[in-house]
Amino acid sequence: MKKQGRKKELLQGALLIVTFVFAVCGFAWASSEGGQGEVHNAWLLNDWWKVLNFGILAVAGFFIARKPVAEFFSSRAKSIEDEIKSLEQKKADAQKKLAEYQAKFKNLDQESKQIVEDYIKQGEEAKTRILAEAEAQAEKLEEMAKRSIEQEFKSAKAKLQQDIVEKAMEKAEEVIKASISPEDQDQLVDQYLKKVVA
Repeated sequence: MKKQGRKKELLQGALLIVTFVFAVCGFAWASSEGGQGEVHNAWLLNDWWKVLNFGILAVAGFFIARKPVAEFFSSRAKSIEDEIKSLEQKKADAQKKLAEYQAKFKNLDQESKQIVEDYIKQGEEAKTRILAEAEAQAEKLEEMAKRSIEQEFKSAKAKLQQDIVEKAMEKAEEVIKASISPEDQDQLVDQYLKKVVA
């Protein structure tokens, strides 16, 4: 349908051009010498026919071209009007989209602030939790260190006592060996054997 309208516009334009050419040719022919080779200043009957011929051509051209030219300009005006409406609609759509994007950008700014605040809050909570865990671990380690120190102290004390007992036994043995005579030894052995037998 658009193609037919375009063909019609081209046909009307061609018709308008042809009419214009005939009008210019008629005017040129009417003003020419007529092939007589002489200059004349008087208005002749032949001149009336030329003017009448031009007038008829002009009127015929006007009536022939009036409707196509009017349709051409009205269709052109309509197409321009449709194009303006289309552009206005596109402009309105673009303004709506711009308003939506601006609202999104405003929301995006608020959302980014909220996200940053949430991360800061989570960081503070994590810091508090980590410090509490570290403190609990430190207390456990301190308790374990105390127990370990106590165990080491007890172990060292027991070892020291054992060493003291062993040294005391050695000294006592030395003292006993030095103070017991061979007869006392025989007497002790006899007493011991009597206890074992009994």
